[in-house]
Amino acid sequence: MGWHSREQKGLTENQEDRIKRLITLPFAKSVEISFKSLKVRFFRSMITVSSLVLAVSFLSFVLVNLDIASGLLREGGTDAARSLALAGYDVNLAQGLVAMSAKERWIIILSLLVCTVGIINAQLMSVTERFSEIGVMKCLGALDSMILKLFLLEAAMQGIFGAAIGAVTGFVFSLVTGFFRFGPMALSGLSLTDALGSVGLATLGGCSLSLIGVLYPALLAARMEPINAIRAEH
Repeated sequence: MGWHSREQKGLTENQEDRIKRLITLPFAKSVEISFKSLKVRFFRSMITVSSLVLAVSFLSFVLVNLDIASGLLREGGTDAARSLALAGYDVNLAQGLVAMSAKERWIIILSLLVCTVGIINAQLMSVTERFSEIGVMKCLGALDSMILKLFLLEAAMQGIFGAAIGAVTGFVFSLVTGFFRFGPMALSGLSLTDALGSVGLATLGGCSLSLIGVLYPALLAARMEPINAIRAEH
C-alpha cells in the first residue's frame, strides 16, 4: 500500500491522513518486534554493543578520574595539587578545579567519533540484510514512522545495555587505578554523588551515540520503496 502514489489510489489528502491514523503499531508490540530482531541478529548487535562498551568505559574512566582528582585536591591541598600536576592533570589550586589534559580531550573525541562511525556502518549493514523484510512490512501497510520507530527502539536497547556496561566498567577501573596511584585517600575523598553523576553522564552519552548512529540508516530504511526493497539483491 505504501508504494502507490496518491493519484493511483484516488485518495484525497484528508482520506490518506485518516487511513494513516487507523494504521497503528502499539508501543509494547514495537518493543517486542525490536527485541526479537536483536535476538535474531545477535552477533551483529554485539558489534554495536562492543564499540559502545569500549567508548563509554573510557569516557566514564576519565570522568571518574576527574572526580577522584577533585576529591584529592579538596583533601590534600597544595601537596595533592603537586601530585596531580605530576600525574598530568591541569590543576587550578586557587579555584580548586581539576581538568583533563588536552591530550585526553582529543582521545575522548576520537574514540566517540570512531564509535559513532562503527555504529553507522553496522546499522547500514543491518538495513541491507533486511531489505526484503522491510519491503514486506511496507507492503502489508507499515508506515515510514513505524519502520523508523523499530530501528530507533533497537538502537535504544543496544545503547542502554552497552553504555551501562561500559560506564560501570570505566567506574571500577577508575577506582582501582586511583587507589594504586594515590592510595586510600583517592577513595576517601571521592564524592559518591559526583561519581554517580559521571557514570550517568557517560551512560547518557553512550545512548545518544547509539541513537545518532542509527538515525541515517533508519531514515534510509523508512523511506525505501517496498517493491525496490523486495527485489534488491544483497
